[in-house]
Amino acid sequence: MFQEFRAFIARGNVLDLAVAVIIGAAFGKIVTSLTEDLIMPVIGAIFGNIDFSSLFVILGEVPATYTGSLADYAALKAAGVPLFGYGAFLTQVINFVIIAFAIFMLVKAANRFHKKAEDAPAGPTEVELLTEIRDALRNK
Repeated sequence: MFQEFRAFIARGNVLDLAVAVIIGAAFGKIVTSLTEDLIMPVIGAIFGNIDFSSLFVILGEVPATYTGSLADYAALKAAGVPLFGYGAFLTQVINFVIIAFAIFMLVKAANRFHKKAEDAPAGPTEVELLTEIRDALRNK
């Protein structure tokens, strides 16, 4: 069973998948930072300094023991207040669109590269090369 597992792991596509998952997770963090730290503040400034993470609706009772701000989404959520956090959702949608577009561009570039490789003229086969070598040796 160990030998089968080792053979499974040693296959190239499993290792490629593992590398893709790790790089994808790192890329996701970069895009999240891009969205939350660069794009959303610009969008917020354009639309009147709106902080999208603070866009929410309180759906239930705020506990009497809660002493934080009613505008603090994270604190209200930690206190167990039911919230409709559409600002956080909007940020995640923008993250998704950016990631999807970036992946689209990568696949498009890869397809263009792959197509160029396919369009290259095919060289002679091994049999044709060996035949040419044989004929050249005979002619000497």
